[in-house]
Amino acid sequence: MKKSRSTNPRLRELITTLAKRTHDSGQAIWRDLAERLARPSSRRAEVNVGRIARYTREGDVVAVPGKVLGAGSIAHSVTVAAFAFSEKARRKITTAGGRCMSFEELMKESKGSGVKIME
Repeated sequence: MKKSRSTNPRLRELITTLAKRTHDSGQAIWRDLAERLARPSSRRAEVNVGRIARYTREGDVVAVPGKVLGAGSIAHSVTVAAFAFSEKARRKITTAGGRCMSFEELMKESKGSGVKIME
């Protein structure tokens, strides 16, 4: 796996943690997320709430290797894990009955199966 050139210590630690989780669990989703987060910031995902609403159903678990932004609306509850959330996006997801979480929380709660990656 390519090493991240990011100077953000939280991001570097998260990438390392995801890579270790891949080795320990054997689930490829964690390596995939680590590789997507290791990209340059200009190529990292920025996903709007409206896009999440369009491509998910009630109860889905979504991982966004980047930032979730607040454009659009959502009417069903989903669990979204991302590196960062805008305040508006966090408010819209929680108002619809969903959850916003970090990747660390996702790794504690999920083995990786059934998680959709959105870019």
